Amino acid sequence: MMERLIDCNELQPGQRESVFVDDVPALVCRLGNDYFVIEDVCSHDGQPLTDGPITDGAIACPRHGAKFDLKTGAALCMPATKAIRTFRTEIRDGAIWADSSPASATARPAAVKPAPATVSLQVDNPASSPNGGVAVEPGTDTPKAPSTETDFIEALKQVIDPELMINVVDLGLIYTIQQADDNDRHVQVEMTLTSPACPAGPQLVQQSKMALERLHDVDQATITLVMSPPWTPERMTDEARDQLGIF
Repeated sequence: MMERLIDCNELQPGQRESVFVDDVPALVCRLGNDYFVIEDVCSHDGQPLTDGPITDGAIACPRHGAKFDLKTGAALCMPATKAIRTFRTEIRDGAIWADSSPASATARPAAVKPAPATVSLQVDNPASSPNGGVAVEPGTDTPKAPSTETDFIEALKQVIDPELMINVVDLGLIYTIQQADDNDRHVQVEMTLTSPACPAGPQLVQQSKMALERLHDVDQATITLVMSPPWTPERMTDEARDQLGIF
């Protein structure tokens, strides 16, 4: 069923207007001479997209930065993983009309199966550390082996994104891990966020630092937050994608 929304001349290129389609809050967005009608809701947290910036054919959630394709409704970046509803539009007698049934393009396209996220690790010679890189189990003469790449990664896997409930390693947020050149008990990490506006950023950084410093041979962990290269869903492991329902 088609519903008349607004006159075409009510919108200039780049503008949007709040409307209702079959009692559903929606946005009419104009890009050039093209008009798009989308449901006014972020699939990540259910908040309105009304004031979100529109660039390159996509609208961004003003809260957490998730982006959606105006034509298909597809989620283009985290923290959103599900498409939003779109409506088929027609121009009749200088007005914009929308079909209350979902547009067929709303379905989220199949994702390309990515290679697992990689972590680069530089390990210094254990003998260079003040204690030779070997810790001793309390009350015994049994030495503890120096922490390895696997130990660092497993420690960081204990840090869970509170919104997506997936650890930072499987999300692909860890870019590099290395030990300092002058002190192998100092671990340096470069990590990113799913979006620059992620409200959980400070929490994830602090928890990553604490997780590494709990290892027996790590005295200090320095976490550097970087945004280049920007994070993309392709960095997620298969386990993370399965948990989020991305196939």
